[in-house]
Amino acid sequence: MKLITTGERRYALLLAASDSEVVDGEFPDISELYKYDGFVISGSPHDAYGNDQWILKLCFLLQTLDAMKKKVLGICFGHQVIGGKSWKACSGWDIGLRKVKILKDLSVPSFMEELDDIPSSLSIIECHQDEVFEVPMGADVIASSDKTGVEIFVIRQHILGIQGHPEYTKDILFDLIDRLLNNNSIQREFAEKAKLGLETDEPDRKRWEKICRDFLKRAHHFSFP
Repeated sequence: MKLITTGERRYALLLAASDSEVVDGEFPDISELYKYDGFVISGSPHDAYGNDQWILKLCFLLQTLDAMKKKVLGICFGHQVIGGKSWKACSGWDIGLRKVKILKDLSVPSFMEELDDIPSSLSIIECHQDEVFEVPMGADVIASSDKTGVEIFVIRQHILGIQGHPEYTKDILFDLIDRLLNNNSIQREFAEKAKLGLETDEPDRKRWEKICRDFLKRAHHFSFP
């Protein structure tokens, strides 16, 4: 776990990489949770629906944070482990730059309303082969894409799940594609097509950064009708 401080606020970053402390079973002490303003759950090469002991422990932590109404931001794996039901995506790997469509028929949360100009879609880097098929009770889906039905969901005022990677640059994804190719997770033709698709556009990283920051910092004001 990494501690991030901004002013007087404290956030816990739970990295779920294979060699991380979280995967080794190290989590914030339950008695210390009140000291944090929010929690961020990162991506991971592991399956969110797995039965590994650390994943079950993470799920219990998330249930506790939900009951405490603590801010929780889940990215990719983090999004899936919060989600009600996740599994292998029917369409297989989704790697590349995707247009995420904001569902305009819903009232978007206020941390998104304060963007200078909410477009009908935002570009984000994706790298996943699992997805959320059913959101938790009380959740609202606020964005989708052509390949993934649940790109973003919120749970009341305190939980935000994002399937894509707001933090990724194209260079990071190029490196990931090479690693997936080298360990035979994807085929060369697929890898080349994914790289080719990155040449013509850029992710909306500044907007995603603002969405995530505003969500974590904002008081519990936003809600759906």
